[in-house]
Amino acid sequence: MSSFFSSSASDSPPRVEVINPDVTTGHLHHLTPDQDAAFNTFKDIVAKARLYTPAAHPDRPRPSHDEVTLLRFLRARRFDPKKAMKQFADSEAWRAKHNVEALYASFPVDEFERARRFYPRWTGRRDKNGLPVYVYRLASLTSPVQKELAAVPAERRYQRIVALYETLTRFVFRLCSALPRPIAPTPISSCTTIIDFDAVSLNLLWSLRSHLQEASTLATANYPETLSTIAVVNSPSFFPTVWGWIKGWFDEGTRRKIYILGKDPGPTLRTLVDPKDLPRAYGGELDWTFEDEPSLDDAAKELIGEMPKGPVVFEDGKVVRPVAPSPSDVPLPASVPTSGTTTPQVSSDHS
Repeated sequence: MSSFFSSSASDSPPRVEVINPDVTTGHLHHLTPDQDAAFNTFKDIVAKARLYTPAAHPDRPRPSHDEVTLLRFLRARRFDPKKAMKQFADSEAWRAKHNVEALYASFPVDEFERARRFYPRWTGRRDKNGLPVYVYRLASLTSPVQKELAAVPAERRYQRIVALYETLTRFVFRLCSALPRPIAPTPISSCTTIIDFDAVSLNLLWSLRSHLQEASTLATANYPETLSTIAVVNSPSFFPTVWGWIKGWFDEGTRRKIYILGKDPGPTLRTLVDPKDLPRAYGGELDWTFEDEPSLDDAAKELIGEMPKGPVVFEDGKVVRPVAPSPSDVPLPASVPTSGTTTPQVSSDHS
């Protein structure tokens, strides 16, 4: 797979005709013996650090973190348990600092639904491997929408991004993991994203750069390995300039997942997404636009009915509202005393 151009002056990457990502290597049910050993080591060290509680613990009927989540952190650090431990510990500290569980459980439904308009949206469909297909149409961020976004305090904008990532990992991935898919029983832990640059000006991208960078930085640190294929469509002539701004936001592994498909993405996208699940704007047959609600496929409708509103979790085959954990449910790091602690408050300090 061809990567983006490097920091040296070079032409844009060659066009591709087929996208066939490897979505199983390094995932559950596809670990090599060395990877499996590293995974066991990682689980052992995070458990000893009291950052993770296995299901066998007498005080917890289910593990504090599922294996899909733990493995995402380990893959992000190329199966180095010590490096994965560092990122996982930092992320757990971040979740405590921003009180993520309580934030998600208490997020207002109407505000949550409004926030979806500013970020990549799930089409309600899946690619040929069963990964959810997201679309980000940047031209939909019109001047009125930008003004609305700018009117939201920075701290609350940050919290909205957190809530939407919680939905991705706790609802969308889990739901897609419960649906028929070619890679079963391997769970779904990443998404396919179409980024649409049609009718986008350089000024628009410049005005959004800080906001987009904040979202990217948050995801890389705290929701690693959630991006699979990223298809950039309708890329403008100034895209090399844009790439110069944003390439530093992504690690090398993510950069390798990005494809430039130009003005006629349909033939290539149809190698990754069935036409019935691909929006018409990108060469498919699905009547869906960025402003629409997710259009669930038949399998998803059979399982959950309609797309739920607001923050939800898919758990034990059902859609449920998130519940903030009690202090006794939260594993504490070994360096943190088990008594006299207080619940951290959400902060606008994103460092």
